[in-house]
Amino acid sequence: MLGLMYFVLSVVLLVLGYFVYGKLAERIYGVAPNMKMPCEQQQDGVDFVPMSTWRVFLIQLLNIAGLGPVFGALAGCLFGPACLLWIVFGCILAGAVHDFFAALASAENRGANLPELIGKYLGKVARVLMQGVCLVLMLLVGVVFTAGPADMLHSLISWPTEVWCAVILGYYFLATILPIDVIIGKIYPFFGALFLVMAVGLMVTLPFCGYEVVPDTDFFANLHPKGYSIWPLLFVTVACGAISGFHATQSPMMVRCMPEARHMRPVFYGAMIMEGIVALVWAVAGLTLRDVIGLGAGTSVPDAVTRICELLLGPVGAVLAILGVVVLPITSGDTAMRCCRLLLADSCRLSQKPIFNRLLLAVPLFVLVIIISRLEYDVIWQYFGWVNQALACFTLWAMAVLLRRRGRFHWVISLPAVLMTSVCICFPLYVPMCRICLDLPVASAIAVGVSLLFLVGFLLKCRPATARSAH
Repeated sequence: MLGLMYFVLSVVLLVLGYFVYGKLAERIYGVAPNMKMPCEQQQDGVDFVPMSTWRVFLIQLLNIAGLGPVFGALAGCLFGPACLLWIVFGCILAGAVHDFFAALASAENRGANLPELIGKYLGKVARVLMQGVCLVLMLLVGVVFTAGPADMLHSLISWPTEVWCAVILGYYFLATILPIDVIIGKIYPFFGALFLVMAVGLMVTLPFCGYEVVPDTDFFANLHPKGYSIWPLLFVTVACGAISGFHATQSPMMVRCMPEARHMRPVFYGAMIMEGIVALVWAVAGLTLRDVIGLGAGTSVPDAVTRICELLLGPVGAVLAILGVVVLPITSGDTAMRCCRLLLADSCRLSQKPIFNRLLLAVPLFVLVIIISRLEYDVIWQYFGWVNQALACFTLWAMAVLLRRRGRFHWVISLPAVLMTSVCICFPLYVPMCRICLDLPVASAIAVGVSLLFLVGFLLKCRPATARSAH
C-alpha cells in the first residue's frame, strides 16, 4: 500500500512540476510571446514547415522517448527505489529545464542546431567539439535504435533480425531525406496512439496486478544484484527519463515547425514531463515484478519488457504494448538520422531544398551506421549513455552562460550543470569499462572538485552584460 502511495505521489509531483516549476522556468528565461518563429522567417517546405502545436508536441514526445524511458528505467530499477527519486526530481529540476531552454535558445537564433548554440555561448572550440560529439551520438542512436526494436519485432513476427534491421533502416532513410511533413508529420499520430495505449494501460493495471506495488520502499538501499554503486551509475543508466543530452539535439528540429512562441512550454517542458511519467511507470513495474520475472537474475531487459506486458495486460494487450514500446526507439532513430543530416548541412552551409543535396549527406551517414552496427551492442549502449550525459553537461553550461549574461537567475540551470558534470567525470574514473578503476571515494572527490572549479570559473568569467560594460 505504501508503494502505491509513492507511485501516485510521484505522478502528482511530475504534473505539479510542469505547472509550478515549468512556469517559474518560463519566467526566469523571459519568453517573448510575440517572438517570430523560425518557420515564419525561413519556411522551405522541407525542414522549416509550420505544423499545429498538438502535432509538434506529439512528434517532440516521440522523438525524445526512445528506449531510454523503458530500457533505462528497467535497468535503473535494479538499484532499488532510489531510481524513482532520480526520475521525478531529475525530470522536473534538470531534464525538462534542459529541453525547454535549449528549445527557447534555438527559437531565438532562427532554429539553430545545438552545436551552433553551444558555440555561441561557450566558444568556437566547444562548437567544433560538439559538432563531432553530436554526430557520433546521433549515429549511435541510429544503431542502438535499429537493433533494439528489431529484436522486439522478431519476438512478434519471426522474420530474421537482420531483415527487421533492413526494414527499419529503410524507413529511417526515407524519413531522413523526405520533407518532415511527408512521413514524420503523417504517421506520428498513429505511433502516438500506440504509445499512449502502452503507457496508460500499464499505469491503470499496475495497482490491480495482484502484486504489492514497490514492495521495498527504502529509497536509500542499494538493491543491485551485482552491487553496482548508485552513484554515479544510476545517473547514466536512467537518462531519457530524467535528463538526456540527446533531447537538446531534437528540440531545434521541432522549433523549426513551431507556429507560436507562447506554446513553447507545453511542447518542450511538457514533453519531458510526459516522458518522465512513462519512465516512472516502467520503473515502478520493474520494482514490483523484478523477482517475479527474474530481472537481474538472468532475464534481459528486452525480455523483461515482454514479460511485464504479458503479466499486466494479457496476450492481446501485450502485443499492443510491445508495439508501443517498439515505436519509441523507431521514432527517435528516424529523427536522429534526420538530425545528422541537418548538422552536416548547417556545418557545410549546404541548402537542403534540392533532394540531391539531401542524398549527398544521407547516403554516407547510413553507410557509417551499417559499419558501426557490427560492433557489440552492449558496448555501444554503454558509450552511448556516457556521451549522452556529457552532451547534457555542455548544453546546461551553455544555457547557464546565456542566463548569466542576461542577468537572470542562472542557478536554475547551473546547479544541474554542476551535478551532471560530476556524474560525467566520476563515471569514466570509476567504472571498469574505462579501465581507470579508481576507488569510488577518490573518483567522487576528483569529480566534485573539478565540477566546483567549473562553477567558480563560470561565475568569475561569465558576468551579466551590465557588469561587463561597467568594467
